[in-house]
Amino acid sequence: MIWHLIAAVFAGLGAAGVGLILWLASGKQLPRWIIPACGGLGMLGYQIYNEYTWLENKQQQLPESAEIVSVEKGQMFFRPWTFAFPMTTAFTIVDLDNLSVSQGDDGRLVEFMLYRFEKEYVDQVSHQAYLVNCATREMLPLEGESRTPRTEQMRLVEVTSPLYQAICTET
Repeated sequence: MIWHLIAAVFAGLGAAGVGLILWLASGKQLPRWIIPACGGLGMLGYQIYNEYTWLENKQQQLPESAEIVSVEKGQMFFRPWTFAFPMTTAFTIVDLDNLSVSQGDDGRLVEFMLYRFEKEYVDQVSHQAYLVNCATREMLPLEGESRTPRTEQMRLVEVTSPLYQAICTET
């Protein structure tokens, strides 16, 4: 977080320098407020760039075996540009190297961890263990260290969903 603040300050200083050069190049004909206005636009531009590249930056930090299975985009009233271009606010991944595959009576059973990353003031990461029956497409959360199935929260996974494709079609 501190590095983003430092980067925003330097982006503002650089843009203010461009404003100063423009002011001097115009023979001081431009209004003096062009310098702080350019500085503010530089900091705002850096912040917008940082927000829209958040997903790519996080992706680079993940292991090669991590596959993104869902991405959520949203708008925010205090960021009016997001109404035209929604920004990524959260994404979910599954680590394909840590799948626990077994054969059950109904078919292939896959136990896995689902990780959810949320973009907030400080990025939030949550995880939940799940069990999927690939033949019946039933998915249910597993609770605690004992991995107790929570059958009341069972749901069906679509065959076309990226999650099902990632864990049930991989070996």
